[in-house]
Amino acid sequence: MSTLFLATTGGHLTQLVALAERIPKDPDSFWVTHANEQSRSLLDGREVVYLPYVGVRDVPGVLRCVPVARDLLRRRDVTRVVSTGSGIALGFLPYLAAHGVECHYIESAARVGGPSLTGRLLRRVPRVHTYTQHRGWADAHWHYGGNGFDAYEAASCHRERAAGTPLRVVVTVGTAHEFPFRRLFVRLAALLGRGGELERAAGRRVEVLWQTGGTPVEDLRLDAVPFLPAADLAAALARADVVVSHAGTGSALASLEAGRFAVVVPREARLGEAGDDHQRQLARELDGRGLALHREVGGLGVEDLLATLATAVRRVSTVPAFELRT
Repeated sequence: MSTLFLATTGGHLTQLVALAERIPKDPDSFWVTHANEQSRSLLDGREVVYLPYVGVRDVPGVLRCVPVARDLLRRRDVTRVVSTGSGIALGFLPYLAAHGVECHYIESAARVGGPSLTGRLLRRVPRVHTYTQHRGWADAHWHYGGNGFDAYEAASCHRERAAGTPLRVVVTVGTAHEFPFRRLFVRLAALLGRGGELERAAGRRVEVLWQTGGTPVEDLRLDAVPFLPAADLAAALARADVVVSHAGTGSALASLEAGRFAVVVPREARLGEAGDDHQRQLARELDGRGLALHREVGGLGVEDLLATLATAVRRVSTVPAFELRT
């Protein structure tokens, strides 16, 4: 018996790594994803098959996955596949389900109001079990198995800071290179720059890690780091006093795991920052759970950044299993 864990990089992979710990284990398992700094770091020590990147609505990329699925089925005793998407799942699950493999597709926690295009397509594929992470739209077709954010709760905190120590800030916008989020960096450059509003309000020097993804920021004079290994980002988040993140699931989970109550700022599809507006739904969900502070780019101020210092996040004592159908 062997379980294949399948996800594209970014938030989909971050979610699957966390959910895999809540799923009954097979004696053997391996992973299929794309190769980048995040996946190599996050899956270090595990057996991984790396594929060329499958982009948004990338039909040729999906079709290129099918021969790989056929080859893996021939070489490995794959009995179960668990995927959080996105497009990569369309290249594997229909083929594997048709050949008798137990298939499970878990929709992203970012999809608060309903399934993604990938989810809508896979829901119609025979013998593919589909799951939502939100009870509000669970039905006969979409089973509620649990939510990735169930593992966390907010707690008040007071951090002692020695005189003269800098205020450490992490700004992160995930790994997607198709969608720049320049508005956020333009706004934060004014707030976080040397001698800027945050330094004046906090009365101390501000140090910033700018994880910029695919956003061009050369003219903003930021010390940009487009992509970071997952372990390096986790370490930076754990050291941070303030975190500002796009409202992506992977970035949100990374902040929560590091114990940080972040300011989450959603991208807007109409401005070419995302494929749709699911990030606004997720930002509201996290704010409603008390796990983050939702702000729009235009309304983001220094008072919001300082307000997060009074709250931390911790893991709950017992995380429930994610329930797969059989």
